Amino acid sequence: MRIALDATYSIDKHPSGIAVYSREILDGLAVAHPDDSFLHCYRPKQYRAAPLPRHPNVEKKTLLPLLCGAFMRPNLFHALNQRADRRLGRRVITTFHDLFVLTGEYSTAEFRSRFAKQARLAERNSDMIIAVSQFTANQVHELLGVQPSRIRVISHGAHPPALLPRAEEKMILSVGAIQLRKNTARLVAAFESLPSDWRLVLAGAASGFGAREILDRIEASPAHDRIRVAGYVSSDELERLYARAAVFAFPSLDEGFGIPVLEAMAHGLPVVTSNRSALPEVAGEAALLVDPTDVSSIAAALSDLIAYPERRHLLAQAGLARAQSFPWHRAVTETYAVYRELLS
Repeated sequence: MRIALDATYSIDKHPSGIAVYSREILDGLAVAHPDDSFLHCYRPKQYRAAPLPRHPNVEKKTLLPLLCGAFMRPNLFHALNQRADRRLGRRVITTFHDLFVLTGEYSTAEFRSRFAKQARLAERNSDMIIAVSQFTANQVHELLGVQPSRIRVISHGAHPPALLPRAEEKMILSVGAIQLRKNTARLVAAFESLPSDWRLVLAGAASGFGAREILDRIEASPAHDRIRVAGYVSSDELERLYARAAVFAFPSLDEGFGIPVLEAMAHGLPVVTSNRSALPEVAGEAALLVDPTDVSSIAAALSDLIAYPERRHLLAQAGLARAQSFPWHRAVTETYAVYRELLS
């Protein structure tokens, strides 16, 4: 097969979940299927920064619009980030990660309008949709009118990390951009009620929607001396934070999947996360689920884990087992199976 994939989001300097997904699928397919030919395609803004192919069966990096020429049209085109402005292959698959832009005010009105148009265009141009969770699959069906027969659910994954020796401190870690959707302000409010010898570390870019107001809220917090806004951290620094943290908090308001939950579990941390969107589906029974709109609910779960170390240990062990049930290689295998299904 000759398969083209939109690799645009794989080169993000500060990789989000979509960037991680793109890299895992691109590399995993090339390694697992050496007899197939792959084109890694990039939109104009990212094309020059894109690396040269590092697998012999990846033909070359390609400027995405050029695929419109009939002489380059592949057997299949896979849009890895829910954007398929044209049919650039004989068959087209689009991965949808989330549709929270359509259901919540987590961005500007202009961005919501543009996102909605792109999502509907991608649906029309696709023969099949991959959704990263059943929650997202349900939204694709309900909001875009896609019949379930055209949707396949393939979860994100997590790699078993090379765990550093645990040096647990009285520290709560949260990973993700500081923005309204991540619910950082309520996490800070919940933290203020916790014992004064505990600290909160927020690891993630402080540039999301609503970030300025959240940063002002942190500065005004009576606990601001115990809150560290780390910004985006390197992978090595993040590993060190995982090794030192005692609890992981991720009370996000809306997630199409929630990779940080799996990654924290894979690092042996007990997790507190939300009881809504895709997060219960990802966490299963291996996390404490809270109402993310209720500060007291978040605070109670954190207080419970702080007060009872044995509960932290039991939840951490459950999380390790849960993370192992989401290997990235399974996502690659299931994605290729969808290719075969569509082309057959």
